[in-house]
Amino acid sequence: MRLHFSRKMLGIPYAVFLLFFVILPMLVILFYAFTDKQMHLSFGNFIRFFSDPTKLSTIVYSLVIAFITTAVSLLIAYPVAYILARSKMKKKFVILLLFVTPMWINFVLRINAIRELLGWVGLLGEANYFNTILGMVYDFLPFMILPLYTTMLKIDESLYEASSDLGASAFTTFTRVTLPLSMPGVASGITMVFLPSMTNYVVSDMLGNSKVTIIGKFIYEYFGTNWHMGSMVALILLIVVFLSTWLTGGLKEDETVRGANL
Repeated sequence: MRLHFSRKMLGIPYAVFLLFFVILPMLVILFYAFTDKQMHLSFGNFIRFFSDPTKLSTIVYSLVIAFITTAVSLLIAYPVAYILARSKMKKKFVILLLFVTPMWINFVLRINAIRELLGWVGLLGEANYFNTILGMVYDFLPFMILPLYTTMLKIDESLYEASSDLGASAFTTFTRVTLPLSMPGVASGITMVFLPSMTNYVVSDMLGNSKVTIIGKFIYEYFGTNWHMGSMVALILLIVVFLSTWLTGGLKEDETVRGANL
């Protein structure tokens, strides 16, 4: 009886945290999103937003930038994580540390460094979308490498041995063993890169010379002047986050079951 009571007591801090830092802020966002400046119930914020071609194009640009950033990060991170996970090097954690170390440096300093580099090669101010995606990839690449690396590291070595004993080629082993079992890491990496790429307006402002506007910039600007529109945009982004998490969560479950069947 005491143990059961103690477990309930341990859950109280988490319940308080969820109440004050998740549930209440969400209720505030919902309240402002569905009211006007006179605090009357209204859907005008959504109508005005979705009837404005400029704002709709910004959502499309944000999705495209986030998609390209995620795809490029995945193309770079997957072979890096695969080589590190399968390598027999005793000091491979040092190589992994080289990718993680930039995360310890102040974000603004890192972006300023990229900005100076682009200025030296003459790209600053000339290729705004390219610069924005480059900065996004540089910033979020470690978030793609780490989940892939940890997932691949957990793959049972006996599966590779069994595949080799059965005469499978390296390509077949990769497609039938490594790729399916690494999909949970791919899903985690996509979630950790795609969603922040839609909101990180600091990179687009600093590297795109404020000529590349993403949905995160709308949230920042609206909350400075109009909390109702800002809450509405934040709610739209929250729906995108929910759908992305739901889709990648389903992918993780499917691949986990498939891996168990292997």
